[in-house]
Amino acid sequence: MAATESGKLMYKIYRALSYGVSPALNLHLRYRRLRGREHPDRWTERLGRASLPRPPGPLLWFHAVSLGEGMSAIPIIKQCIKQSPDLNILMTTTTVSAFEVIDKRLPSGVIYQFAPIDTPTAVGAFLDYWKPNAIVLIESELWPNLIMSASENGIVLALLNARMSTKSFKRFSGPMLLPLISLMLSKFSLIVPLSTMQAIHFQLLQAPPFVINFSGDLKYVVEDFDVSGGYSRSIEDLKIQLAQRQVWMASSIHRGEEEIMLGVHRVLTQIHPDMVTILVPRDPQHGLEIAQELQKEGQNVALRSQHEKLEAGTNIYVVDTLGELRQLYSLTPIAVVGGSFFPGLAGHNISEAAAAGCAVLTGHHVGHFSHMVLEMQRLNPLSVLQVSGKLELEKALKELFSDAKVLEARCTSAKQAFHALSSGIVTNVWNLLNSHVLKGLFARSK
Repeated sequence: MAATESGKLMYKIYRALSYGVSPALNLHLRYRRLRGREHPDRWTERLGRASLPRPPGPLLWFHAVSLGEGMSAIPIIKQCIKQSPDLNILMTTTTVSAFEVIDKRLPSGVIYQFAPIDTPTAVGAFLDYWKPNAIVLIESELWPNLIMSASENGIVLALLNARMSTKSFKRFSGPMLLPLISLMLSKFSLIVPLSTMQAIHFQLLQAPPFVINFSGDLKYVVEDFDVSGGYSRSIEDLKIQLAQRQVWMASSIHRGEEEIMLGVHRVLTQIHPDMVTILVPRDPQHGLEIAQELQKEGQNVALRSQHEKLEAGTNIYVVDTLGELRQLYSLTPIAVVGGSFFPGLAGHNISEAAAAGCAVLTGHHVGHFSHMVLEMQRLNPLSVLQVSGKLELEKALKELFSDAKVLEARCTSAKQAFHALSSGIVTNVWNLLNSHVLKGLFARSK
């Protein structure tokens, strides 16, 4: 009881503070809009102002912060529509980059909005307008005003692929924030942790044990999306251009990692002069900067956004676009997944490369993706190779390019591990949502 009262007090303080800084946050949103960091026409959705009508009937709201989390929600949304066609689905994210990609991938009829900032006014306006019957949050979106306001309005809460970083766990475990996070977690009807370790974290933060269930990692669910005829031809054209050349891809690379990849590229092209390196930076602007710098050095570079072809003598292909990674993995037998070569980075999803049948390599700084690396390696030690830097990466790629049997073994192992780990996840999640969230929702709506 004392802990509950402490949690309520901490929430009152948070609510008052978030209300007090609301004018500053509103100005900050306007500033971000001017810088292109918010949508030029729909930025007011972040203040809880809807731009589309709310249809009649029960409504299920899915929320993810950005592109990767949003993409992992789409298979579950499709399953919800398949199983409950009368259910209205609302999807929100916070970033423009996620909007530009996900808006094209959502099933017909799904409403897409930007999520409100976590102030009492914005959250209140959003909930008053959309009146969701249930909210499904993806991964780590634990916002006090949203969770507490939803609970006060009788809205059922679920958390899928639930995770928090070690840093966040330590912060929430402290005497100041533990009562608040404990109070928030008590409002959930379903928490589906990313891994056993994450489940332990949530239990230590006093989440009710009976709401914690397992389904498997949603990021293993890799779907083939329908693509336009022009886009499909573009990928096929690239396959033709690469057909007689050795190729490898460095994907999701962060600033600084391109130096490692380009250093390896220079060594490999001395052995394989016609080899192609595909660079896919996390930030498209970073890709443009890499291409411009290489061109200043006199190197021939093909840029994805300009639809440039891989002519003879061009050994570097820079992808400065978003939302194409799954299709691009089909171009290469080798994928080096970045965001993992420097301390402070936290890795990226390796399952997409494995699903495409690539030999998968990554660095050692993989954050919460460590569970994915370990799961795949337990199933088959050849499924993922971790390297510590330029020299180890260089050595590994030399072996893969020189020994076809080793390359084939790693490609096959990655794909087999992926299929073993991805099987049944969507069904598992649907069953949990149906039993813990939707049955009660439909009962109340009758």
